[in-house]
Amino acid sequence: MRRHQVIRKALFGLALLVAALALGVPAWLYLAPPELLRIGDGYAAKIVCSNVFIAGRDPDEVLALDVQAPGHPLLRFVSVAVDREQRSVAAHIFGFAAPAEAVYREGLGCTSLPDGTVAVAPRYSPNYFSGLRPPADKPWPEGTTTAGNAAIQDIIVKPEMQGPGMRAIIVVKDGRIIAETYGKGFTRETPLLGWSMTKTVTAALVGRRIAEGAMTLESRDLLPSWSTDGRSAITLADLMAMQSGLTFNEDYGSVADVTRMLYLESDMAAFTASKPLEHPPGTHFSYSSGTTTLISRLWMDSFESEDEALAYPRRALFRPLGMTSAVLEPDARGTFVGSSYMYATARDWARFALFLLRDGNWQGRPLLPEGFVAYMRKPTEASGGRYGHGQVWTEAAVPDPGAPALPPETFWMRGHDGQSIMISPTLDLAVIRLGLTPSSTGYSPRDMNARIVSALAPPAETQPAETKQAQP
Repeated sequence: MRRHQVIRKALFGLALLVAALALGVPAWLYLAPPELLRIGDGYAAKIVCSNVFIAGRDPDEVLALDVQAPGHPLLRFVSVAVDREQRSVAAHIFGFAAPAEAVYREGLGCTSLPDGTVAVAPRYSPNYFSGLRPPADKPWPEGTTTAGNAAIQDIIVKPEMQGPGMRAIIVVKDGRIIAETYGKGFTRETPLLGWSMTKTVTAALVGRRIAEGAMTLESRDLLPSWSTDGRSAITLADLMAMQSGLTFNEDYGSVADVTRMLYLESDMAAFTASKPLEHPPGTHFSYSSGTTTLISRLWMDSFESEDEALAYPRRALFRPLGMTSAVLEPDARGTFVGSSYMYATARDWARFALFLLRDGNWQGRPLLPEGFVAYMRKPTEASGGRYGHGQVWTEAAVPDPGAPALPPETFWMRGHDGQSIMISPTLDLAVIRLGLTPSSTGYSPRDMNARIVSALAPPAETQPAETKQAQP
């Protein structure tokens, strides 16, 4: 009898424990979820929001293809709810835990709301590009008509050249589109996320403010919070070259500074600015999305009005270049996430690449200081020559020494999940490749770019020097 009582008490205790876990774990996940779950939901809400309200894509497709398929296994337990009236997206893992929300605002795209509020609302006309559609009867970039090159088109339509998850490829030669192709479900009208290619756009915006006399690369004492320590020595040039010395963890595979900044922080620039020095400024290269978002805050602070700053990318860059699809998205504080969040059609990304090929001039009008693009792509000593002074990668940043050679002055815009723009000033050539291609696939656009270069370069330019001298 006593033995049965002991067993009953043990079973009762176990039942209480199971009940406590059944009630306590969900309560814990809802009230105090781990950061990893909050980041996952924040990521899902933001990506779905932007693709639904900017690109016009189906939310279920975006969740499955863009969020769950290439991401952390836990993302398969995330669900989203789209409110088209409020133009917002909510995400929950396991149907209830770690809720996150992103909201769309006309002209500014989508913004993550880690604390549930948006501090800055747009005050300029959402019809800023009204009536500015490129005319069909004019050649690109002014219009929509393109030239054709059958040999180059044949290269870019080959699956092994495109790589998995390709969404758009455009080849620009001598100022014209000569080849173009799109993945299933995507067209020349689909805005696509550039991820870290956005960093180069931020550098161009800084160049515009420098041209207007509002900023200088030599500026230091950039923030009041830095005035009493070694961070006061950081210059704008240090930030542009990713050699500020600030600590910042750019590891996307875990709860790191970059993922915490993008999905848990309402004021991303302040989060980055709070980081301590790890190295003396100007001495150590450290690739940091936080650095570029801080640069965004600095150029925005060069205006007296936040409204002026919010309108500036469209007024000063996108409109002159005819980039009518381009949307640069801010955080909840109102700072453009200049490290990561710009959407534009492949043709508009190509317009920006042509702008760099033209050394910051557009249709005879200089928009950047003379020589600024050359400065942007000039290799830095701190990076071992792999990175330029202005948010671009250099040809020296080739991961495989045995990879096909490209012209040595080539420089790159690169972004997460396979975004790339190769720019060769010597050949007056840009190759834009956009898609959803995680690094785990092993794909590199380099083989495709090398094939294109080989097909376009005059024979004398592709031969060794000694061979050229031997010819009559």
